Amino acid sequence: MPLRILLIAAAVDTALAGLAFVLAPQAAGAGAVPADASPALIAHLRILGSPLLGIAALDWLARNAEPSRARDAIILGNIVGFAAIAALDLWGLASGARALTWVFAVIHLLFAGAFIRVGRRSMSGQAG
Repeated sequence: MPLRILLIAAAVDTALAGLAFVLAPQAAGAGAVPADASPALIAHLRILGSPLLGIAALDWLARNAEPSRARDAIILGNIVGFAAIAALDLWGLASGARALTWVFAVIHLLFAGAFIRVGRRSMSGQAG
């Protein structure tokens, strides 16, 4: 898979998740967020969704970038981010998370693996 396509897919995924948590946090957390969620919990979910919009913008704008240390950093950031969230999905599943978490775990593992595989091919070799 070309890095450009992977960055576009990651941008779409993170933008959708970010928008869901910012605009409709209870729907985004259906099955995990109670119907009578406190305003503080809703605000917290919105705050957590906000950085996803920034990551989506970063990935989208980097989709046509030439090899560089900055692009390498974006690839590494995606590896860390997707691997961390996949690990948290699996931890959640081991702790009794909702069944839908399996879907997200698989998606996040696939993104992490794809960034590792594509990153090995696409890294500029300039990272320090």
